Amino acid sequence: MATAEGTVIRIAGPVAEAKGMSNAVMHEMVEVGHNGLIGEIIRLEGDHATIQIYQNTSGLKLNEPVIGTGSLLSVELGPGLIGGVFDGIQRQLESLRVLTGPFIKQVHGITALSQEKKWSFHPKVKTDAKLVSGDILGTVKETNLVEHRIMVPVGVKGKLVEIASEGDYTIVETIAVIEVADGKKTDIQMLQRWPVRIPRPHTRRLFASIPLITGQRVIDTFFPIAKGGSAAIPGPFGAGKTITQQQLAKWSDANVVIYVGCGERGNEMVEVLDTFPQLLDPTTGQPLMERTILVANTSNMPVSAREASIYTGITLAEYYRDMGYAVALMADSTSRWAEALREVSGRLEEMPAEEGFPSYLPSRLAEFYERTGVVETLGTDGRTGSICAIGAVSPPGGDFSEPVTQHTKRFTRVFWALDAELAGSRHYPAINWMASYSGYITDLTDWWHKNVDDKWADYRNEAMHILQAEDELKNIVKLVGPEALPDKQRLIIETARVIRIAFLQQNALDPIDTYCNPKKQYKMLKIIVDFHHLAGNVIIKGAPIFKITELPVIEDLMRMKNSIPNDQLERLDEVEKKMHQNMENLEATLR
Repeated sequence: MATAEGTVIRIAGPVAEAKGMSNAVMHEMVEVGHNGLIGEIIRLEGDHATIQIYQNTSGLKLNEPVIGTGSLLSVELGPGLIGGVFDGIQRQLESLRVLTGPFIKQVHGITALSQEKKWSFHPKVKTDAKLVSGDILGTVKETNLVEHRIMVPVGVKGKLVEIASEGDYTIVETIAVIEVADGKKTDIQMLQRWPVRIPRPHTRRLFASIPLITGQRVIDTFFPIAKGGSAAIPGPFGAGKTITQQQLAKWSDANVVIYVGCGERGNEMVEVLDTFPQLLDPTTGQPLMERTILVANTSNMPVSAREASIYTGITLAEYYRDMGYAVALMADSTSRWAEALREVSGRLEEMPAEEGFPSYLPSRLAEFYERTGVVETLGTDGRTGSICAIGAVSPPGGDFSEPVTQHTKRFTRVFWALDAELAGSRHYPAINWMASYSGYITDLTDWWHKNVDDKWADYRNEAMHILQAEDELKNIVKLVGPEALPDKQRLIIETARVIRIAFLQQNALDPIDTYCNPKKQYKMLKIIVDFHHLAGNVIIKGAPIFKITELPVIEDLMRMKNSIPNDQLERLDEVEKKMHQNMENLEATLR
């Protein structure tokens, strides 16, 4: 492809226009100005190109050169991604800090991955093997938690002519040679590149039937998400969107976690950078950063790079999905990403749609969430991988009717609605159980029945019915007070209180309560629902409700979430036994 060479004729913030670009193509990467600012062509009209620039345009002048690179906006893929902290266009922030100090300045020629560091390569195939795209050539131990699988690049297939012996190599050294069609040979390195706006191909989509275990009871039990699923976390300022996503990133059982801070405040990203290296994976005991990639594009960084950061994150997720891993992508927040779209659209003088957002906002959201799912990857070994995307939404004033929230609901199957009143009452996670929903409950029931207990769905549905009944009684209680209700309805209110405080409320700072495994979740819920049934039977036999609320076991129910560790579930059996004994003693007093 011929390289385009033009000159800048117009500058409007992060958007510039250049002439003399007749050889350019849409979405081609270009270098703008004498400082070589990274840009992407987003509109072509004749020999005029409109360019979205991903770096600060301060100092850029008219008539400065624009040089096409001949490639699309791409990310580097290879060993060294895990544990890295990148900006929206995949520049290593640590490398930028070393070169420019704590504030990012215009820097040219920084690579995402080190081309000097050597990795220990272990070949997995032999010469003369027939290979197709996606086949694994060898492995590199990237961290203690992630084995990096070097794959045959997309579009390459043929006979393996040469494979590197076991040893240490840089990512730019040739590790394999494949003879493709017509006798041509292709050199393969550990470093690969892929355009961020083009989804990586796969063989076929599969049914999502395994839950993403997060350790958060309100999510796993009431509104679960599948590996390969998509979810939205909408909520007003201060409702806990970022904390909820950080909890999911810390404790979910995904093999790889990619956290994209898109337009959020810098102090929130600093908290992530400070806390993640100190946290340990709940299943392996290794540092969480050994399975985590951070893409940090804070609110003071160029707005156009904010728009690109989401695509950078999902492309990295697809790469690890193709290795056969379950990947969890946290996008915080898609509202800031949509605002970046709106700002760039305004500078392009496009016709605005609802609330000033561009008319293509729904299609862009659909493109992003469509790249999630469980798939059979390329290659002959039948690997499966998944991407689970969880996007925070920040509706102004907590208005869920605004465009980003409404369109996101169309493309996600889980909706965790955060409530300002719950957050104000210190109930976290502040997920409103009456406004939230999950479309994966039926799909995941078999997993819970096989791996936890075959009555999981019954107890979950019973607890939801209790919460719904309490919600219907609230207005009556406000008018006449709880004392005017019959004891059976007062029992519903009491049980719902126990569910809310002892089960739904979870303390992220408590060393025991911060993570709750599925078996503990089920046993806790079973005890609470069984308490409701036992108490109902005792009330029928004449016990007043105040006798129920005075039972000593109530305190045990309230404290079992943070007093009983995940590995001491037999203590829950003791609580259950005490509950039955308390009820029997109360019933004996009625005879």
